[in-house]
Amino acid sequence: MWKSGPLGPRQRFARSRASAPEVSRTELTSDSSGDFITLARVVKTQGRHGEVGAEIHSDVPNRFAAGMKLFALLKAERAAEKSARRELEVENLWPHKGLVVLKFRSVDSMNDAELLIGSELQVPGTERAELERGWTYVSDLIGCVVVDHGREIGRIEDVQFGAGEAPLLIVADESGKKFDVPFAEVYLEGVDVAQRQVRMNLPEGMLEINAPVTAEEKQEQQHERKKKR
Repeated sequence: MWKSGPLGPRQRFARSRASAPEVSRTELTSDSSGDFITLARVVKTQGRHGEVGAEIHSDVPNRFAAGMKLFALLKAERAAEKSARRELEVENLWPHKGLVVLKFRSVDSMNDAELLIGSELQVPGTERAELERGWTYVSDLIGCVVVDHGREIGRIEDVQFGAGEAPLLIVADESGKKFDVPFAEVYLEGVDVAQRQVRMNLPEGMLEINAPVTAEEKQEQQHERKKKR
């Protein structure tokens, strides 16, 4: 979720010269239909009795609770079909080193837990959390056109969270070339979800710096290095 204004609790990014608008680790729609919402992703086993450690994708307070039902969207290679989901009930939970540890009923061994690694933990889209006024789901930004100084750059394919102050918009142009664009408040002119548009004023040269090196550019760089030997 995104919102302009003061930053809040721990899972939001601290404000700085290039800070992001207020941000929460999203409740991501898992597909264009919005039938399911991803609240967390299992990243490892935790303990010997079936517990798993999950990366949280929601900042909604008390979003997880004992007794709640979650649907695990398994990794494609483990699922009979791409949309296969396994219904799970949370037996217990607690925070641990930036993750949430979840113990599910009938998941009682490390072997059971290993089958869940990489899966997305979801709830039906009808259970999507209510947003405060002015907030926008990050998942609603996927597919929006990024416009820089009035010029269309491309569409947002993904939003990545990392160690930096601001998340990165992964933007692809019509040719497929991708750019990493910091979603920093200092660069942001406005977001219009209804019009599917993010308007930015990026520093000159930033797109070139943040564009990945193409195969042709790699070959040219290798050729130049050989010439210098």
